Amino acid sequence: MQRSIRVSIDRGGTFTDVYAEMGTSASDVQVKVIKLLSEDPANYPDAPREGIRRILEEFTGIPHPRNQPVDTSRLEYIRMGTTVATNALLERNGERTALVITKGFRDLLYIGNQSRPKIFDLEITSPDMLYEEVVEVNERVQLVFENDRRPTDIRGVSGDYVRVLDPLDLVDLRAQLSAVRAKGIKSVAVVLVHSYTFTQHEQQIGSLAHELGFSQISLSSEIMPMIKMVPRGFTSCADAYLTPVIKDYLHSFCSGFDSNLNDVKISFMQSDGGLTPMSSFFGNRAILSGPAGGVVGYARTTRPPRLPAPLPVIGFDMGGTSTDVSRYDGTFEHVFESVTANVPIRAPQLDIQTVAAGGGSRLFYKNQLFVVGPESVRAHPGPVCYRKNGYLSVTDANLVTGRIVPQFFPHIFGPLENEPLDVEGTRKAFQTLSDEINASQQTAYSVEAIASGFLRVANEAMCRPIRNLTQMRGFDITTHVLACFGGAGPQHACSIAKALGMSKVYIQRYSGILSAYGLSLADSVIDKQWPASCPYVASENPSLVAKLQSLASVVLADLKAEGFDETHSTLEYFLNLRYEGTDTALMTRAVLPAGTTVQAGLLAFDFDTAFTTKYQQEFGFLLHARSVLVDDIRVRGTFSPPSNSQSTPTTISTTSASPHATTPLYFDELNAWKPVPVYLHSEMLHTQTVVQGPAIIMQNQATVVVESEWTAEILPNGDLYLYLSAPSSSLADQVHDQDVAPVVVMDPIQLSVFSHRFMGIAEQMGRTLARTSVSVNIKERLDFSCALFGPDGGLVANAPHLPVHLGAMQQAVKFQMQHWGHDIVEGDVLVSNHPQLAGGSHLPDITVMTPVFESGRIVFFVASRGHHADIGGIAPGSMPPLSKTLTEEGAAIVAFKLVDGRSGQFQEQGITDILLQKGKVDSNGRPAIGTRNLRDNLSDLKAQVAANQRGVLLMHDLIAEYSLQVVTAYMYFIQVRTYTVPQQ
Repeated sequence: MQRSIRVSIDRGGTFTDVYAEMGTSASDVQVKVIKLLSEDPANYPDAPREGIRRILEEFTGIPHPRNQPVDTSRLEYIRMGTTVATNALLERNGERTALVITKGFRDLLYIGNQSRPKIFDLEITSPDMLYEEVVEVNERVQLVFENDRRPTDIRGVSGDYVRVLDPLDLVDLRAQLSAVRAKGIKSVAVVLVHSYTFTQHEQQIGSLAHELGFSQISLSSEIMPMIKMVPRGFTSCADAYLTPVIKDYLHSFCSGFDSNLNDVKISFMQSDGGLTPMSSFFGNRAILSGPAGGVVGYARTTRPPRLPAPLPVIGFDMGGTSTDVSRYDGTFEHVFESVTANVPIRAPQLDIQTVAAGGGSRLFYKNQLFVVGPESVRAHPGPVCYRKNGYLSVTDANLVTGRIVPQFFPHIFGPLENEPLDVEGTRKAFQTLSDEINASQQTAYSVEAIASGFLRVANEAMCRPIRNLTQMRGFDITTHVLACFGGAGPQHACSIAKALGMSKVYIQRYSGILSAYGLSLADSVIDKQWPASCPYVASENPSLVAKLQSLASVVLADLKAEGFDETHSTLEYFLNLRYEGTDTALMTRAVLPAGTTVQAGLLAFDFDTAFTTKYQQEFGFLLHARSVLVDDIRVRGTFSPPSNSQSTPTTISTTSASPHATTPLYFDELNAWKPVPVYLHSEMLHTQTVVQGPAIIMQNQATVVVESEWTAEILPNGDLYLYLSAPSSSLADQVHDQDVAPVVVMDPIQLSVFSHRFMGIAEQMGRTLARTSVSVNIKERLDFSCALFGPDGGLVANAPHLPVHLGAMQQAVKFQMQHWGHDIVEGDVLVSNHPQLAGGSHLPDITVMTPVFESGRIVFFVASRGHHADIGGIAPGSMPPLSKTLTEEGAAIVAFKLVDGRSGQFQEQGITDILLQKGKVDSNGRPAIGTRNLRDNLSDLKAQVAANQRGVLLMHDLIAEYSLQVVTAYMYFIQVRTYTVPQQ
């Protein structure tokens, strides 16, 4: 019997989606799609297994009883993405774990990098560690510099030399590990100092742990062979904590099939968007296993017609509790460190940003603002319309405004799960909220207007991470296509695109299950990395190329071991490069010309130029005086088998679709209901049908809202392409066209939107500063603040940075306005830190301020304040106890133009003289001591200038969108609200 059934499964937190194909060639492929609850113990023990059972019954017509092992004789492969690891991390129900670490470093991971992500919380609790026992091992190695080498020093795998100061004490360690094992702990993470290059001690500990009966042993030198002990330690602990959970689940899953699935090829999606065999699916690479399938899905299928070249794509995956956004421009964008459930994990993973706004996000009216999330109604009790005494959510707002059509939803709601969506109950709940809002604001908003206002706020919240992925990195967001998927994504697609200035939307025919469908399109990947730790010098290229080819041979061997032939395999070569003295490494890919050998192509490729080009794109400047270092080498092997998926029809028949029904839809701009046609997607397949908005298209798994001014084109393969056919004028254009500028009246909905926009600008400034700075204080500890200020210098909006900075920053801005008066010109950037005269706090906190000009006058200010580790003085740091004068504490800046707007030049010599305290004397008449780390001071000041410039550009964009009058008015309204709310 031929194995011709291919199953791809996305096991999510609420639902499990199954996409299956049967057939041996593209011409005879049949497709089945199933969606079922991930947890339903009354009916089945495991959702993916149940999905496969149902698929087999539908394809073969042969019954497969639930209480018997599932027959696998027809299965070609099973591919799965799962949130098992993510859920275990979030719920802290992983394997009991012990940490083995170099003596003296037991609290290293508890201390972490000292960043404070929720510093505005009134009660800050330290996150729980993944390990419950710590074993300090007697051993110590030390890096050795070239001028201090001895014959007994050892060359590590990275090329660094180390000296063993204290040999490994295995006798003492055996006793400690035996005691840990006696407590029932079976998993251990081993993290030693400098083990990224000197692996011998960790390997010996691993052998001992195996001998003592530990079932999971995660060596940091194998899990993440990279410099930086803290992220290496966290990642190894995550692997030790999560991998046993994954193995237990896989064992349970396989046990429900005959032969335990030994005769079926099983692959799992990793966080990097590549498939891996079940035997290689580990905890530290499984965190994004679920959403990664969706990224692959839209990357492989977003093909708008009639475009001369592929456009970059923004993926917009809107689920129940959150929304994931990502970007694709011909290659997958990877990051190598992320934080999930307060645990930093360093491993290749797709760059997916998440915002706590989804269909299930709760709606609140707080402090005169419309607030969406972050709390979620979850599946139980769910939204009000689910008839389970739930709470108002984004889903309810879509229902009340007509964006959800109840008659097309199954009757699965209520206590007995046999009732339709509750429209009347939802309207009553919104009426109660509307009464509260209208009483508070002395307004007369209708229920629909209130619900529509919440949708606008939710859309703005979901736009923020998209702006972070594009604008913050120098990409023009308007040139992208928005690929919408997930259960709720197509309802918001046009609104999100319009808010971002985008004109093209793509909705895949399987948008409701795209993560599962993406698995069927994914490649198998082997990704390996070795530490290098050497300067990048063109003359040393042959040595680096030899290492890359050596690593490539290992990757190819692993691909062959998994049964993948070289014919359909490709290799990508990377160097992880950074500037000396900085902390930000960029993974730089070699682009090899066609027609040359790999060796010749690598030797000829200029990694230095590729790195500096990428650095300029990411950060907006270069560090010309610094050499470039190689941290790691990396090779990524990809196997892409021939596809049996259905091909796109080549013949196109253009038809006009007939509406299946009509339904009322609320139009916010008209404050009125209008009837719109409803089309069934299934009736328009294999045609080239055009639908003019406003309209609603019902897919099998999603509702697509085609708004006014948009056109939807149903492509021959069933995908939907939406484009803006008649762009409306911006509010700024409308204000400009009026003879007399209208009086701006405060609208609480618009106030909520502007609150998001202003905070989003401050957040982008902060992200820019963190990425472009070089010091540990700013880059890792995040000891900085960014904010926007009104025309009077008063604080308007800030990102959640440091409260101690924010109270004083407006005084610094106001002082500079008073000090310089009319001598501030466009392009000026001001700097100060004086605590007595210029609104400073302590001297290390340096404030950089940039005026925002419009029509030749200052209209706003943006500013950033960052903590510089050394500012001079008799001792590094802040306020040395023996200081008698401010000069002895460090350099004090009352007012200085860091950038001269008239010349456009960064005043490096002037600020250098100030930081070195040239011409200053201490209390004893001796020359004052200047900064000891001028290079980092200058680099961080340039980073603050870059952060401010990001804020200036975004403020100009906001003015262009809404007009200066409206933006200024809402700055004032926010300041008034901030003043009045605490008094109520």
